[in-house]
Amino acid sequence: MKIGYSLGPLLSMEDVLRCASLADGHENVDSVWVPESWGRESFSTLGAVAQTTKRVRLGTSIISIFSRTPATIAMGAATLDMVSSNRTIIGLGTSTEAIVENWHGVEFEKPASRMKEYVECIRLMASGERVNYSGEFFKVSNFKMLNAPPRKHVPIFLAAVNRRMLALAAEKADGVLLYMRPLEELEKMVPELKERATASNFEVALSLICAVSDKEPEKARARAAKTLAFYVAVGKYYSKFLAENGYSDEVKHISEAYQKGGGDAAAEHVSPRMLEALTVCGTKDECRKALSRFSGSGVTLPILQFNPVQDAESSFRELLSTFSSA
Repeated sequence: MKIGYSLGPLLSMEDVLRCASLADGHENVDSVWVPESWGRESFSTLGAVAQTTKRVRLGTSIISIFSRTPATIAMGAATLDMVSSNRTIIGLGTSTEAIVENWHGVEFEKPASRMKEYVECIRLMASGERVNYSGEFFKVSNFKMLNAPPRKHVPIFLAAVNRRMLALAAEKADGVLLYMRPLEELEKMVPELKERATASNFEVALSLICAVSDKEPEKARARAAKTLAFYVAVGKYYSKFLAENGYSDEVKHISEAYQKGGGDAAAEHVSPRMLEALTVCGTKDECRKALSRFSGSGVTLPILQFNPVQDAESSFRELLSTFSSA
């Protein structure tokens, strides 16, 4: 089984580079993903990661389509391909209304329609040919990259929560990026998604909150619960989706507790059922069994979102050893 690792804001830049280098040495590690929200920028971080790795694919997880133009993304992807020997995966998403409008000053409108045009533009631009495009959101005249892209087709994965974005990913992308999907929902949705996909090797990537510790499994579970509670409390789309899929009580209590007492208070309302359905955490054996359940749903690329239990390097070494023979 191939596995990806997401190295996020809980890590320092030095930790990201060290963990990526360690991951590169394991044959079953397919990719390293760098998230982007209001901290590190993905392309420049992955450019640094490219210099400490030789083999793993490098994914943006995820870049907002409201924070850059398609041309900027196409140039960023081509540049990362140049410095990494063609290892780029472009992970795109719509972000949220609050982030887009409050931090980027852009109106959050028609995200799915905008995404469709965005992907079409990137596909044309990444080909290296001259591009003229006239859409509702983007109008491009005579764009052509000064430096020819190393390859004509860079994989594009779309982050999707609702059905419309899932359908768009199946129609336009090389893969989908899923997050916070209960196991029971995945078992129904993934086969249908694969059936609709137009790409011959369509990938279903699922990012999973992950925390492993054989010595302190309760601490690992608490770390995973805290991360899960944070995304439920601040992620409007995730909380709505989970509430509609059997976790309305937990979502309500987590959100209320977060507003009153922050992350630790909110984590106390993550039920064991919710933790099992959405995360990979606990002892090594428990984590291997959990990953096997998620993979059994049809997911082709599990991406383990690294949540260190001790210091970053020792925790990541334990994580790698847990799944080195997966």
